[in-house]
Amino acid sequence: MKIILVIVFIFNGLFSFSQKNPKEMETKEDKVVKTDEEWKKLLTTMQFSVAREKATERPFTGIYDNFYKDGYYVCVCCGSKLFDSKDKFNAGCGWPAFSDIVSNKHIQLHTDNSFGMVRTEVTCAKCNAHLGHLFNDGPAPNHLRYCINSASLKFIEKK
Repeated sequence: MKIILVIVFIFNGLFSFSQKNPKEMETKEDKVVKTDEEWKKLLTTMQFSVAREKATERPFTGIYDNFYKDGYYVCVCCGSKLFDSKDKFNAGCGWPAFSDIVSNKHIQLHTDNSFGMVRTEVTCAKCNAHLGHLFNDGPAPNHLRYCINSASLKFIEKK
């Protein structure tokens, strides 16, 4: 019986992999990889500290904390589209807050055990830039709050 379950599990995994849309399959070419020196040439000191070294900007100091224009927020490092302005809300926490993401393909979540806490870190899937953290105290219907550093974002206004 165990052998049958293992065979079914393996077959199911192979079958589901073969059914993926090739456009959705990630390749090494999709990743953006640079040395610290290359990133330092492209980013400000604050952007590098937050996005590449996982720092956090001080609350209420980021350019996008109290910013509500119509557009998209992209990764400051690679330009990957992350958040839509329609999902931005004022959480009063001092950082830009979003209730949803543009695509699961552009965001990765990781367990963060730093500073004696257990949190969910949010990173860019394309370049691994640190964006911020995810909390479950956001607005309905999904109750999510993506608490994101302004230094990790660039705003693109809708035309």
